[in-house]
Amino acid sequence: MRHQTNEIVLQEPGRFEPGIAERPEPGPGEALVRVRRIGVCGTDLHAFAGRQPFFEYPRVLGHELGVEVVELGGDVTGVAVGDRCAVEPYLNCETCSACLRGRTNCCETLKVLGVHTDGGMRPWISVPAHKLHRSTRMSLDQLALVETLAIGAHGIERGQPVAGERVLVAGAGPIGLGAIQFAQAAGANVAVLDVREPRRRFCEETLGVPQTFDATDDLSDKLRRYFGDLPTLVIDATGNPGSMQRCFELANQGGRIVFLGLVKGNLTFDDPNFHKRELTLLASRNATADTFRLVIAAVEDGLDIAPWITRRLPLAEVPSQFAGLPETPDLIKAMIDVEA
Repeated sequence: MRHQTNEIVLQEPGRFEPGIAERPEPGPGEALVRVRRIGVCGTDLHAFAGRQPFFEYPRVLGHELGVEVVELGGDVTGVAVGDRCAVEPYLNCETCSACLRGRTNCCETLKVLGVHTDGGMRPWISVPAHKLHRSTRMSLDQLALVETLAIGAHGIERGQPVAGERVLVAGAGPIGLGAIQFAQAAGANVAVLDVREPRRRFCEETLGVPQTFDATDDLSDKLRRYFGDLPTLVIDATGNPGSMQRCFELANQGGRIVFLGLVKGNLTFDDPNFHKRELTLLASRNATADTFRLVIAAVEDGLDIAPWITRRLPLAEVPSQFAGLPETPDLIKAMIDVEA
């Protein structure tokens, strides 16, 4: 007998509607999971506002998932019924040149749950079992935050900071927070740039960042006074074209810039300045399975992410409450609870 379950569908920008979805049957190599927690991502907010690239409507959002395994298809190893897992929501082909080189996050036909295909704003979802990352020590909240952390951690993998290096992170949303914490773990000297005072305060008081800057300030002189020179690594997690373009002025000679944020449109920079400084520009897209394992090990070893969650709501309240999330005072991360 097949079961009917409620889901939440983003029908068009600005409009969610409840829907009915069948409980799927897991196929070979798949696992049926019970969705228990859904982190709200900037991608979800941009999709709701109609500003998300590579997006089509209608769509079931939700790619930051803490789940429980409830049924296995054939030929599944590595997970068992009852396991609690984080979901790696990047569905790659495994056969293109990028996948064969281990760059699965750059797959030529990559589909992300909740973006290119329906995601987790529903009680049940069937996923490839090898995309599940189990932990016996992490809470469902922590598991739902792994994907966000992994994106920030992958940005640090791209930038490769060393101990004592001067690093500026622009944008203290959840992706930026992940980058901050993993840059700190690498021993870098990290400063943070954000337009919002509550997020700057969170970085100082909760993450122990020694110096934050208002993004509306004239920064070059302030950075030189704080660091003694301009930063050699600038990581932009804003998705704001003005901020991303300003990175070319804030990076030191021979420095690196990592774009974690994604903007819908074109960016420009002054080529003589780019060449004069011999800058390296790096894109960072999603993360790999190895990064997910790195993040889970870090959280199990004590990386504290509990303070990130500053707003909770049940799945049934998404249609009425979602539009107001960006205006929530002191919002860092919203978490959606799905009834068991």
